[in-house]
Amino acid sequence: MINLNIPDDHIVPGAAKTLDRRKMLKITGAGVAAVGVASMINTSTAKAQSMTDQWDKVFPKTENVDHEKVSFTNRYGITLVGDLYLPKNRSDGRMAALAVAGPFGAVKEQSAGLYAQTMAERGFVTLAIDPSFAGESGGEVRDVASPDINTEDFMAAVDYLGLHDAVDRERIGIIGICGFGGMALNAVAADKRVKAVATASMYDMSRVMARGYYDSMTDEQRTEALDHMSRQRWTDAETGDPAMAGGLPDSLEGIDDPVIRMYHAYYKTDRGYHPRSVNSNGGWTVTNPLSFMNMPLLTYIAEISPRPMLVIAGSEAHSLYLSEDAYAAAAEPKELMIIDGVDHVDLYDRVDVIPFDRLSAFFGEHLAA
Repeated sequence: MINLNIPDDHIVPGAAKTLDRRKMLKITGAGVAAVGVASMINTSTAKAQSMTDQWDKVFPKTENVDHEKVSFTNRYGITLVGDLYLPKNRSDGRMAALAVAGPFGAVKEQSAGLYAQTMAERGFVTLAIDPSFAGESGGEVRDVASPDINTEDFMAAVDYLGLHDAVDRERIGIIGICGFGGMALNAVAADKRVKAVATASMYDMSRVMARGYYDSMTDEQRTEALDHMSRQRWTDAETGDPAMAGGLPDSLEGIDDPVIRMYHAYYKTDRGYHPRSVNSNGGWTVTNPLSFMNMPLLTYIAEISPRPMLVIAGSEAHSLYLSEDAYAAAAEPKELMIIDGVDHVDLYDRVDVIPFDRLSAFFGEHLAA
């Protein structure tokens, strides 16, 4: 039994103050990538958080690109903040561009920024974004997520790129990592401006929330989870202070779950820790899964066609089945690239296994002038 670190006065009446965390993670599929709830969102405070001008990424800065911090507004009036990367030795003509986001619970200073900077070195204008309610982007309450609004965040990034002087708006693609892989596929299915999409270690967060890992959630467990979170809303509304579910443990002592250990090795160590990252710190709100549990993201995945889709996953990833199933549900043209011996988090930052050559070739072909 592991305490969720929820204060006594934040627990709904009748709910246990101490929950079996492993059971709760299994029920909600939360893992360390737990999700947010759109229905709690107050967009009246939609301005960006304080932005730093310092290079505070978890990866080194290259001299081969120009970098600048930018901000723009999504359709819901929330100010999003991103890192724009442009090839230093670029021509005067308009270029192909990529919007990048993820992993779920990460910030642009982590994996998304690494992907964006690397693809900019390879000749693309790239934009790594913080999603709404996280990182330097605006939105209150903090540390929540929404299948709708986070999908919109990708579309807003396409808005921004399409108005940039260096970008050919008819040559825009998207890269989604982890849980933002599912958001990316959802965005591209609807947004016909996007010409190609790639995912890495893709999570369909709505499926994991609704059914648990490997679709293991029973009807009784689903009802139990929804009842707990529904009643928590009364307490959150009464206190005006959403209860937090807690994030990754600071120590791995007594923890043998390989998935928790894998995430810890990235988010809680010098390898990937960032002070603004949800997963590196306090985690998401208790009610996070609510909106995802009734709003499947990949219902219209076949409508990405005839635009191409590249799905990248590791052979050892616990999430591999999600990529395989998304690939199976999509229409041609599509490609599933499984990298032997690689786990879920390896595709966050291991430049020796992330297939940047394939990503460059894929977007180079499908975003060609």
